[in-house]
Amino acid sequence: MLNQTSVTEFLLLGVTDIQVLQPVLFVVFLAIYIVNVAGNGVIMMVVTSDPKLHSPMYFFLGNLSCLDICYSTVTLPKTLWTSSRLISFSDCLAQLNFFAVFADMDDLLLTAMAIDHDAAICHPLHYALLMTPCRCALLVGESWGVAHSISLVHALLLSQLSFDSNQEIPHFFCDFGPLFRLSCSDTHLNEDLMMVLTGLLGISPLLCITSSYAHIFLAVARIPSAQGKKKTLATCSSHLSMVILFYSSVFATYLKSPLASHASGEMGAAVTYALVTPTLKPFIYSLRNKDVESFLKRVLGIESSWH
Repeated sequence: MLNQTSVTEFLLLGVTDIQVLQPVLFVVFLAIYIVNVAGNGVIMMVVTSDPKLHSPMYFFLGNLSCLDICYSTVTLPKTLWTSSRLISFSDCLAQLNFFAVFADMDDLLLTAMAIDHDAAICHPLHYALLMTPCRCALLVGESWGVAHSISLVHALLLSQLSFDSNQEIPHFFCDFGPLFRLSCSDTHLNEDLMMVLTGLLGISPLLCITSSYAHIFLAVARIPSAQGKKKTLATCSSHLSMVILFYSSVFATYLKSPLASHASGEMGAAVTYALVTPTLKPFIYSLRNKDVESFLKRVLGIESSWH
């Protein structure tokens, strides 16, 4: 555990200290959270209810939707309930640990989905043998194992820190950078190890995703018809857009010294990957998805107007 001899709780300052903006942000963040839960909840319902969607792609998507609800639930409550911005030392550690697990898991699930796309497009005749239910479950299980292992390393890094007294965190949730900046310990070693860890966990899956898409683009280039190429690439567009959004916001925040910046750009990146990205995913993945649309039309008994 961290050194708790002199600190018992922190005060989360939120996104801004401008009082007039706080009610507006409350409404915005509450709306984001409701949309997040509703959108990802619908995806989970569709994936589990429709036998036609019991495939590897939708299996990963269902897990990702569940993860994104948990992801935002970890960070948003203290932001929404402005009267309880105080967070105890143990609650701060718990929030940080769960956030790290869900963030790492998000990264690994995006990688698993890239592998699935690679197998489906580059090896269509062997796809059923390559992506069996057992292997898909194993990919998800191993991802959880890696994410939990990484979170233990995060806890070990933070266990060496100490704090002078009760302090204010200029953030809307407990995150590594703000805690490093508040610590009265020498954080240089912890800081360097965190950057290495973030780089390895972020860059290794990214290399795997890049390799998968290199194979996909080569396979698409061999398709003779332009319509066939367009249709094949369309199946990857949603996933690729989420990879770009996720990695750009995460790297903007974590692939640098935690002491390097207090700027609003860092806060904006944190809002993007912690709140906006999980909320956008169900729309990006399903808005043009005919399987999901068809199921919702059957359930609701209405004609869809998405097109």
